[in-house]
Amino acid sequence: MTSLTATFTVDLTPAEILTGAADCFDLVKAWSGALEGPSRGVMLTAGDPASGSASYVATELFEGSLDGREGTLVLQQLGTMTDGDPTLQYVIAPGSGTGALAGITGALMIGTIDDDGHHEVTIELT
Repeated sequence: MTSLTATFTVDLTPAEILTGAADCFDLVKAWSGALEGPSRGVMLTAGDPASGSASYVATELFEGSLDGREGTLVLQQLGTMTDGDPTLQYVIAPGSGTGALAGITGALMIGTIDDDGHHEVTIELT
């Protein structure tokens, strides 16, 4: 297993709500570090974050380099919060890689989120 680090910032823009979602957002991320390049995708939310219970799903297409290898990957997230206790699954979608990223699998863990919006991420490639 290889462990890498990266950071990203994200811009969320409200989008047309889809059936089954409380809210919908278009997202654009700027990645740096072991992941270099942009990603674009969509996030669907449900629940009531103010009460401590909510969830979201997101999928995004990353285009750039991972540890110096060029191509594209799809990153997918499932975040839930029950009674204020958050959990997150953040993975490289199996079979989604192209170019030198074909066959790449792994998981991402979000660490510190700075006041300026930078998210620190650890990437575990399997």
